[in-house]
Amino acid sequence: MTEKGENKKKRTRRPNGESSIYLGKDGRWHGRVTVGVRDDGTPDRRHVSRKTKADVHKAVRELEKMRDRGQIRKPGKAWTVATWMTHWVENIAALSVRENTLLGYRFAVNGHVLPGLGAHRLDRLTPEHLERFYAKMQAHGSAPATAHQAHRTIRAALNEAVRRGHLGKNPATLAKAPRVPEYEVQPYTVDEIRRIMLAASERRNGARWAVALALGLRQGEALGLRWDDVDLKTGVLWVRRTRLRPRYGHGCDGKCGRKAAGYCPERRRTNPETADTKSYAGKRAVGLPPQLVQLLEDHRNLQSKEKEEAGQLWQDEGWVFATETGTGTGTKRDYNEWKHLLRDAKVRDGRLHDARHTAATVLLILGVSERAVMGLMGWSSTSMAARYQHMVDSVRESIAKQVDGLLWEPESSSPPPTRGDV
Repeated sequence: MTEKGENKKKRTRRPNGESSIYLGKDGRWHGRVTVGVRDDGTPDRRHVSRKTKADVHKAVRELEKMRDRGQIRKPGKAWTVATWMTHWVENIAALSVRENTLLGYRFAVNGHVLPGLGAHRLDRLTPEHLERFYAKMQAHGSAPATAHQAHRTIRAALNEAVRRGHLGKNPATLAKAPRVPEYEVQPYTVDEIRRIMLAASERRNGARWAVALALGLRQGEALGLRWDDVDLKTGVLWVRRTRLRPRYGHGCDGKCGRKAAGYCPERRRTNPETADTKSYAGKRAVGLPPQLVQLLEDHRNLQSKEKEEAGQLWQDEGWVFATETGTGTGTKRDYNEWKHLLRDAKVRDGRLHDARHTAATVLLILGVSERAVMGLMGWSSTSMAARYQHMVDSVRESIAKQVDGLLWEPESSSPPPTRGDV
């Protein structure tokens, strides 16, 4: 080899791992970029081809930028939306989220995402695909909240795909989420609370509703209370667990012909009776007002009498709000009791969660700090307090207007006094 040829070879050689550009025998310019390492340990080299050197140089630079930003899809068969969403919900989310959250994910994935988006390649999914999907869901009768749940599920699943290198960028972060009308918080008035409490005092487990209206415990938290969680001497209650809505499976291997397992004559429960509270902030100690301490004392005495009357039928499981035989009260029965209570009290109908809204509103109106209210209610974010505070401000404004109208009546409402009236 001549000295000139050796110098040319030295000039074109590239260090290991550096991108290369060359003119191929096919007359096209080619570029190769090392973007990482494959599963077997060999370098992951990606290839681009263009007609001109300037075009291939531009393509190589773009590939290098994507590599540096961590946006290069891993090698191998491309994921579809269907294969990734199914893998994510069954093998990733199932290991890290609570059961109720997982059920919501599965409902969104299997009921909406797979039929509507499943055939798309994951790395070719765009924000526009998602926005058209949300619009189509609502056009076919899905509520905005259902479409929004699908959006949150997709966003969570694709975030994990990005983190693992299967996707360069999450299109769900750019797509416009479906707008969900905000539920108007309507707490019960003081007069309505008194009427509810009076009606509750004449019912079995009446202290259950005092706990809801005074402390704002969620339904599952109240029904998950055991007597070990209540110290009536010091006036403290600990929220440690929540009662779950039951989920059922067929106990007949599908022979009953019922599509829903809950209607199977041999149905079997597939989820536990209770679970840990909704979040770390949900585990909390709550101080009991003296009146509520007395109500719980009376309630425990009544429960002791029920235990004696039930005899061997009583199952001593330690629940604060138990059935006539000592077992835990189910969420459906508790809901029906609430509806009957509202009718007996002759107050407007409302959700069971409105009792919690009422407790939070009363605390804020009384001037309790947002941080203290967060601790009592088990909120993990200040945004919840801000939502209630907006409503509290409107209540205060309404009161101010009433005072203004009472003390400073408009001049047109009453004629000015005449000299004879003075």
